[in-house]
Amino acid sequence: MNGCCPLHIACSKGHLDITRELLKLDMDLSAVQDNEDRTPLHWAVIKGRVNIIAEILSVSLESAEMITKHGETILHLAVKNNHFEVLKFLMESLNVSNLMNLQDTHGNTILHLATVRKLTTMVIYLLNLGVEVNILNQKGYTALDVVEADASNSGALAIIPALQEAGAKRCDQLPPNFQDIQQVVSPNLGAWPRKSGSNSTSFQSPSSSQHSYDNHQRKHNNNYRATRRKKIELQSEGLRNARKTITVVAVLIATVTFAAGINPPGGFNQESGKALLGKKSAFKVFLVCNIVALFLSLGIVNVLVSVIPFKRRSMMKLMVATHKVMWISTFFMASAYIAAIWSILPQGKGAYWVLGEVVIIGGGCTMAVFLSLGILLVRQWKRKSDWRKRREDHNKKMKGESPKSNISRVEEMKVVKKDSHEGSSNSDVDSSDHGYHLY
Repeated sequence: MNGCCPLHIACSKGHLDITRELLKLDMDLSAVQDNEDRTPLHWAVIKGRVNIIAEILSVSLESAEMITKHGETILHLAVKNNHFEVLKFLMESLNVSNLMNLQDTHGNTILHLATVRKLTTMVIYLLNLGVEVNILNQKGYTALDVVEADASNSGALAIIPALQEAGAKRCDQLPPNFQDIQQVVSPNLGAWPRKSGSNSTSFQSPSSSQHSYDNHQRKHNNNYRATRRKKIELQSEGLRNARKTITVVAVLIATVTFAAGINPPGGFNQESGKALLGKKSAFKVFLVCNIVALFLSLGIVNVLVSVIPFKRRSMMKLMVATHKVMWISTFFMASAYIAAIWSILPQGKGAYWVLGEVVIIGGGCTMAVFLSLGILLVRQWKRKSDWRKRREDHNKKMKGESPKSNISRVEEMKVVKKDSHEGSSNSDVDSSDHGYHLY
C-alpha cells in the first residue's frame, strides 16, 4: 500500500505492542520510507500517536531528521495536522532547533503553516521558542503576510499582534537585500529567493541545495543499508549451509566409525566371536579413538537437530562450537585409521616403514590444511582488530567533538545510540571485503 511496510501501518493505527515487537526485530525498519518518503515516525506524527513517537525515538533517532518528498519534517507534519501535543512533545524531548526554520518545497516554515491555519496556540508557542519570523516562502511572503491575507478571520486578531511583538514584518517592509543578510547571519534557515519583480536577482537557494544534499545523503545511507543487509542475508544463508554441511559430515563420521566398530581390523574368531587382534596395543588405541569419534559425531548431530537458532549471533556461536567438535571427531577418526593400519601390519622393519609413510602423508596433508586455515584465520582476526580500532577512534572523536560542536541533540543521541549498539554490530561483515569469514 503506497510502499508502506507493516511498521508504517502499525504506527498509523496506533498499535504500540506491534510497533515495539517490529522494532525489536529490526531497528532499521524505523528508517524505511514509503512512496512519499514518509517513515513510520512521519505516520505516527501525522496521526498524532505520541506513545508511538516516544517508542520509535527511544529505539532509533535516524528518522527524526528525515524529510518527505515534499520537504516536510516531523515538525511540518505536526503543525500541518494540528497536533499541538505532538509538536510540544517533539520540542521538549529533542533539541530540534535545526529543524525549526527549515522550509518545505513551497518554502513554508512551520510558522507559515501555523499562521495560514490560524492555529493561535501553536503560533504563540513557536514564537516563545524563538523561531525566525521573517523568512520568505517561495511566493515571497512572510508569516505576517500570510496571516494578514485573511485578517477577517477571528484567529488572526490574536496572531497578528503576537507576530508584530516578536518583530515580524511584511515582505515590503524588509530591506531589498534582506534575503542575503539572512543567509549570512543564519545560513541554516534555508530561505527561498524572494520573487518581488522582474529585476530580482535569481540565485540557487541554500534550502534547495541543502534539500538536494539531504536527498543525496539519504540515498547514500539507504544504499549502504541495503548493501549491508544483503551481506548479512548472504552470511546468514552461508551459516545455514555450513550447519547442513557439518550435520552431513558428522553423520558420515558416525557411519564410518560405526562400521569400523562392528567390523574391526583383523576380523573375528569364528568360534568365539572375539576380535583376533584384541590383545594388541594398537587395536586398543584404534578402539578408543573410534568410539570417541563415533559419539562426538553423534553428539554434533543431536545438537544441530535439536537446537534451531533464529538469531545470527546465536547461530554463529552454535557453528563455532560444533565446528570445533567436528575437528576433534575428525582427528580421532584419523587416529583410529592409523591405529587400525598399525594393528594389521606384520611386525618388523617393513611395518614401521609403512606406518611412517602413512603418518607422514596423512599428517602432512592435515598440517597443510591446518596451516592454510590458520593463516586465513589470523588475517581475519587482524582485519577485525583494525576495524574495531577504527570504530573506537571514530567514537572517541565523536564524543570529544559533540560537546564543543553546534550539532543538535538528535545528532548527539545518534552517537550515544551508535555506541550502545555497536557491540552488537556484525564485525565479520563490516570488517571483511573478501566475501568470506572463518569461525
